[in-house]
Amino acid sequence: MKNILFLFVIIASAFTVNAQEQESAVLLSLSEFKTLIEGQNVQLIDVRTPEEFQEGHIEGAINIDFFSEDFENQFKELDKEQPVYVYCRSGARSKKSALKLSEMGFLKIYDLEGGILNYNKKE
Repeated sequence: MKNILFLFVIIASAFTVNAQEQESAVLLSLSEFKTLIEGQNVQLIDVRTPEEFQEGHIEGAINIDFFSEDFENQFKELDKEQPVYVYCRSGARSKKSALKLSEMGFLKIYDLEGGILNYNKKE
């Protein structure tokens, strides 16, 4: 089932490219994001501040503060060939981070729609 959903996400992402402007990341719904990260060894990055990160984060996430002067250097430690999953509080910083990552040469960038506020919603 997970393989079918993953295949669906990949196919759907191929059709999400805007004709006028290429998106730097695939925006994933909460259920898509959870399906792709849970129980997997992925590059999961929380781009909020360390204080926000300490208040709570998704299990397995690494904190790389979007506002840090060392932001790009910290991403140099990651594998550009492997998918990167980013999130922030509500989606604004992760969208900007995705742009930077795309410019740095990361090939597969996935952004959690609505950020951790969406992730923590009661279902």
